This record gives sequence, structure tokens and C-alpha cells, in this order.
Amino acid sequence: MSTLPVIAAVDGSDDSLVALDWAFQTALLREAPLRVVHVQQYAAWPGPEVLPAGQPEPDDDPVLDRVRRYLEGRVERPVVRYLALEGSPSAALPELGSTAQLLVLGSRGRGGFTGLLLGSNGMAAARDAVCPVVVVPKPGRQVPDGMPVEPGPRVVVGLQVDSPDEATLTFAFAEAALRGARLQVVAAYAWPLHVWTAATAQIVPPSEDQDAVEAETRTLAKGFLAPHRERHPEVRAEPYVAPGTAAGLLVAASRDADLVVVGRHRRRLLAPARMMGSVAQAVLLHAASPVAVVPPEPLAE
Repeated sequence: MSTLPVIAAVDGSDDSLVALDWAFQTALLREAPLRVVHVQQYAAWPGPEVLPAGQPEPDDDPVLDRVRRYLEGRVERPVVRYLALEGSPSAALPELGSTAQLLVLGSRGRGGFTGLLLGSNGMAAARDAVCPVVVVPKPGRQVPDGMPVEPGPRVVVGLQVDSPDEATLTFAFAEAALRGARLQVVAAYAWPLHVWTAATAQIVPPSEDQDAVEAETRTLAKGFLAPHRERHPEVRAEPYVAPGTAAGLLVAASRDADLVVVGRHRRRLLAPARMMGSVAQAVLLHAASPVAVVPPEPLAE
């Protein structure tokens, strides 16, 4: 049975080459082949008989030629294949997820505006692909100061204790094991809490204190992590429980991290289209490290 490849989407931009480097190393770690894909998008032309000026032939793709030259001379390398496609990248890239174990692309390609930190193709792939999607940001992105961390490889994952995502935790533990990294599990809780009382029509302070809320969040987090720790005893998983928003804490934790892992929303009955989720979207837009968006496990029939 053949191993599914790691797919790197390239478009000739410097951002896509940064993502290609990440995909190249990850394919080596996973002992998987690397497939480099360029989706060529062209304006419509009058008829199929006439090729528009400047359109490359299928085996003459300048973007893939540049990538071949870029990867030349690397001694340790996975098996690399190149593929040129035609169509809309925002439609074609998610479809590639069914033939990949991981889809990797840069945060903004040639079509991105300077003020945008994530292009529409990256957002579409992260939202719609059936495999995990990794978006690699441009080096040097600044994030707020986060919690102090010890040096060394580190994978970060978000955990919602009120609705834990097993697929996200499974992926994060496997990545930490693969990279010989610590796993920092970020569990946020809202504070201060305010309670609305109908009797007085006022917002009043909660009856619980902050220490109790934090202790309960930590206890729940440890419970959800227990089965994953049993499967990966080599991974040192550390819950980080703090007040604030999940997105804010994950962005802060992304400084010097190898990878941040977030989950994607499951389709809902009244909203059947796939959704990114506000936390995943915010982390994609602002994190300093590569971000993996993990699709939920399919529901049982």
C-alpha cells in the first residue's frame, strides 16, 4: 500500500517557497513522498482551439522549473514529483486533500494584497480540504509576548474543555512525537464572569472564584489528555490553563513554536457548509509559526 504524499502548493512567490521548505522537511520526517503542485489560473479565452498568449504547455511550467532548480543539490531528500494543474486554486487545492496526508501552502501568494496576512486560497484550503492543512507564515511575523517557555522543539494545541476535538489532539500528539517536541496544551477560560439575574435585572459577580474555575478547567484538560498520553508516553504534554481568549493565548504561544494545531468546526444541521471557526481563523491570520488546521473526524453513520 503506497504512502500518501505531503503536497506543497507553489505559485512562484517567496511565501510559497518558505512553505515548500517546511513541506520538504516534513516529508522527510514522515518518510513520505513530496508532491509539488502548481495550479495555473488563466482568464477565459474565446475557444479551446486557441491557446492564450503566455500560457505554458503542460510540461513547460516556469513555476515548477524554478522549484526544480531551488531543490537541486539537496542530498537528503524525499521522492519528489511535480504536477501542473489548470483551474481555480481556491477550488483545486482543497480537492487535492483527498490524495494527501498533509497539504502545505504559504500564507499569501502572488495574488495577495499587502495588507492581508492570509490569502483566499489558503483560507479555502484550510476550510474545505479533507486532510490537515498547514499554512506557513512569512518569517519574522510579530506576536504579543506570551508565557515564558523553555527552549527546545514545541508543538502547541488548543483544547476547548467544553467541547474537546479528538482529531485535533490525536494529530497534535502524533506531530509532537514525530518531531521529538514537547506538547503545550492551551486551555483558556473566560474571566471575569458575569451573571445576569432576572430578579434585579442586573449583572452580578459569579459565586465561584477564579481559582476554582481554573482548577476545574485544569482537571478537565488532564482528563481529556490521559488517553493520548497513554498512546504517546514519549510525549511530554503540559497543560497551560489561563484566563483569556483561546485565539489570543494560541497566537502568543506561537512565538518560537514549531507548529500550532487548531481544529476546524464540524458541519452543523442548520449550516451545512464547512466553517473555519473564529479561533482557527484568528490563529491563521496572526500566528508567528506554521498553523495546522485539522478537520473533524467524520460522524458515524
